[in-house]
Amino acid sequence: MAESPIHEPPLRYASIKEWPEDERPREKLVKHGASSLSDSELLAILINTGSGKQSAVDLARKLLQEYKSLRTLSGLSVGDLKQRKFKGIGKVKAIVLAAAFEIARRLASTSKEERTPIRTPEDVAKRYIAELRDLKQEVFMVVCLSSSNRIIQERTITKGLLNSSLTHPREVFREAILENAASVILLHNHPSGNLEPSREDIQITKQLVEAGKIIGISVQDHIIIGGDNFTSMMERGLM
Repeated sequence: MAESPIHEPPLRYASIKEWPEDERPREKLVKHGASSLSDSELLAILINTGSGKQSAVDLARKLLQEYKSLRTLSGLSVGDLKQRKFKGIGKVKAIVLAAAFEIARRLASTSKEERTPIRTPEDVAKRYIAELRDLKQEVFMVVCLSSSNRIIQERTITKGLLNSSLTHPREVFREAILENAASVILLHNHPSGNLEPSREDIQITKQLVEAGKIIGISVQDHIIIGGDNFTSMMERGLM
């Protein structure tokens, strides 16, 4: 039998303390569990307090109406979240929301079995797509692998436009050396969603592959994430 949809509460423009107890988000969560709450009610618990005649749920509803979904909302920076048009979302509340969304991303990107070996580019993509797909700027990461191809460490090397001056082999392989990694996988996102490797992507990859040969730590692949899809430069023959 299909589950009943979780309906959004009506706009009340009244303090949540004035609501019937069974309809207050915190009380509902305690009594029925977090899964019983709508998106706006969950956000309201994080927002904590309203502004003027608006309750925390009213503020949450306005955020969702503006940005259409939790996924879009989760990609916003602290600065975006505390825009003046959302009166009542100040720096502290914006920080709380940003932290909660980051926790969700990390949980989503964490494999059910942390020690499962990486066997294919799809294994890497499945693990990191949720973490990288909604970011507004490019992030370049190195994933360190053991001799049995299990992830032993991951590190963000740069944030911003990817270029060779920022992705020096020293920075890329430092963590791998410290962790005694047998190999690494390079990983970065294209916020535009374009999966085609740029000339700079190809140049940097070849430079790091050669550096890895000298150090004795092989570069297995360079994965580019764009939205819910990915490109493997190893499969494309660009390494």
